[in-house]
Amino acid sequence: MNAKALIPLVLFAVLVGFLAVGLRLDPREVPSPLVNKPAPAFKIAQLEQPELQFSPEDLKGKVWMLNVWASWCVACRQEHPVLMDFARAQIAPLIGLDYKDQRKDALGVLKRSGNPYDITAFDADGRVGIDYGVYGVPESYVIDKAGVIRYKHIGPITTEALQKTIIPLINELKKT
Repeated sequence: MNAKALIPLVLFAVLVGFLAVGLRLDPREVPSPLVNKPAPAFKIAQLEQPELQFSPEDLKGKVWMLNVWASWCVACRQEHPVLMDFARAQIAPLIGLDYKDQRKDALGVLKRSGNPYDITAFDADGRVGIDYGVYGVPESYVIDKAGVIRYKHIGPITTEALQKTIIPLINELKKT
């Protein structure tokens, strides 16, 4: 067999190898270039009180979680009861970022389902979400006392993710 005939076979084997590796990856574990970097600064209106502003600077010195959500997001409804439990436990401030939404729709969801957020910032045009590298909602970020993003969770937070990853991380960050 000549070498030219082997080239397509070798290329095919390489492609199969890449496919095999890719199939073992978890799509929720998309690396974020923002982890271990300062959280992007912003100052935008609050959802419930538009005359008031929210900025991450307001929480310097505290460990907190930012949850990006929207009223039109089906997966956000799935994680909502988990966030309600997290809020009741008062482990850390939970800040909502209502992403590319209508104010009245978002307020309606919180009125019907309960409001787990200490504050909800209203990102109507999605600019803050873009700065945070939001791929889609829901996404959540754990931010330390110095304002550095320490963890990014893509997709709905599950009770398991909360118990095994997020709460232990928050508790560890509170110690430092």
